[in-house]
Amino acid sequence: MSTATIEARLTPAELVRHHQAAVWRYLRYLGCDAAQADDVTQETFLAVLEKPFEQRSEAATAAYLRTVARNRFLALLRREKNGPTAADVAIAEEVWSQAAGAGEDEYLDSLDDCLMELTGRARRAIELRYRDDRSRREIAAELEMTEDGVKTLLRRTRDALRRCVERRVGA
Repeated sequence: MSTATIEARLTPAELVRHHQAAVWRYLRYLGCDAAQADDVTQETFLAVLEKPFEQRSEAATAAYLRTVARNRFLALLRREKNGPTAADVAIAEEVWSQAAGAGEDEYLDSLDDCLMELTGRARRAIELRYRDDRSRREIAAELEMTEDGVKTLLRRTRDALRRCVERRVGA
């Protein structure tokens, strides 16, 4: 039985179980904080289930769910008028699309390995920002740095992580 046939038979509950984590990770990648990603993921599936669509294949379903999630996130940004801009989201979407060829799990495994290589302030800043969802101001206070210093440290560390992941997956 092909993936397309299996995908076409998913019940709404199975659809959510099968794709929820990937949609949530995608939203986090686009710039949602954890709480926003929870809310927008839920809104995405509610919208999709209110107006059922034809599930053709796993890849097509995942792409459709990402499109709905991205549109919901952009609507949230317009309502809140803060956080990432639509241009930031468009750039992130382009990078996500290019990276999809290697497979999400391979990227996540590589990211875990690269995170283990971080040390010192860089590691602590990443943990505070992404694990603990702390603001730059809070990170600056804990690391005894300026907010601009934290911004620079996070940007450089994310760039280093991106290069490390790309080397590992051969992108």
